[in-house]
Amino acid sequence: STTSPASYFPYMAVYLLFTSPASFAKAGDWAKVATLPAAGTGPFRITKVVPRERVELARHDGYWDASKKAKVDTVVLMPVPEANARLAALRSGQVDWIEVPPPDGLASLKAAGFTITTGSYPHVWPWFYNIGAANSPFKDVKVRQALNYCVDRDGLVSLLSGTAEPSAGWLKASDPNFGSPVNRYKFDPAKGKAMLAEAGFTAAKPLSFKVQISSSGSGQMLPLPMNEFLQQNLKEACGVNVEFDVIEWQLLLNNARAVPDAPGLKGAMSLNISSPSSDVGVMARYFAAANASPKGFNFEQFNDPEFETALQTLAEATDPKVISAATRKAHERLVDNPPWLYIVHDLNPRAMSTKVKGFVSPQSWFVDLTTVSMQ
Repeated sequence: STTSPASYFPYMAVYLLFTSPASFAKAGDWAKVATLPAAGTGPFRITKVVPRERVELARHDGYWDASKKAKVDTVVLMPVPEANARLAALRSGQVDWIEVPPPDGLASLKAAGFTITTGSYPHVWPWFYNIGAANSPFKDVKVRQALNYCVDRDGLVSLLSGTAEPSAGWLKASDPNFGSPVNRYKFDPAKGKAMLAEAGFTAAKPLSFKVQISSSGSGQMLPLPMNEFLQQNLKEACGVNVEFDVIEWQLLLNNARAVPDAPGLKGAMSLNISSPSSDVGVMARYFAAANASPKGFNFEQFNDPEFETALQTLAEATDPKVISAATRKAHERLVDNPPWLYIVHDLNPRAMSTKVKGFVSPQSWFVDLTTVSMQ
């Protein structure tokens, strides 16, 4: 049962995970279920797991959907966090497919005959503002807006060889639910500096803060060079001083559920964590006041009355037009009272051997491997 209505429950349902009843009965408790051989009814089955080295999948010939049976016998997934190491593995033939090839290697890969795919999907690469910390400069909305005018998004996209697109909100500007916010963020350092000055930050008293970042991670793109670009960009454009605390990806995720002044944050006033921007269920998870950390994933402690009203309206509505209008209003508040520094949306570049056929770049964080064949 639920505690309140949520029109977006169908979106939430895809994240409800459950185990095989037989596996649970055999294990006896949740902690031991993960130690058993994987159970499932999908087109592939996990046959081997070597932690931090690889996961092996085998085609499941008994899959219930005959029209979606896998075309390849096996799939081996290997974690390779370093971009140039992935590139070398592809060039040497060690692997047939890599995620997030380094941007400066794309031209040579194309010239060598490799396949490069990109595609727009619901992703945003931001900095989370720590609004709730006792001494946070981001309590002032002018500071949060100002930084959104200080970021050279086009310059960052160029650094990434066009494998991203500028972000001016949680949703893409082309999304029908983007709305009509007052602020249309673009690179305008004069406006950014003026807003910072209004908030009390000048050349004599510059805005300075720490950001916790990772060296890699799911959806993180290329966090080290991207953040180094932003550090230089913000300094040169608006006189903002940024320092980084580079930590392990899982620890960074854990910190997003921490209270604003938690010791593990080490005084950080921002976190660089990529996010899905797929539906209003995810929007509620990240920004609803009821989900403020440590209870939920609203690390920023964002609490905007107009956003809350719009969120409640769309949660209780059944008319699609009412839901769409309320979603647009909610997103307008995310832009005009920004809990995040919006930077780019990923275009999800992948590089593959010409032997890989049938792959379709999805508008999703999920990939369908049943269409893929090797020739």
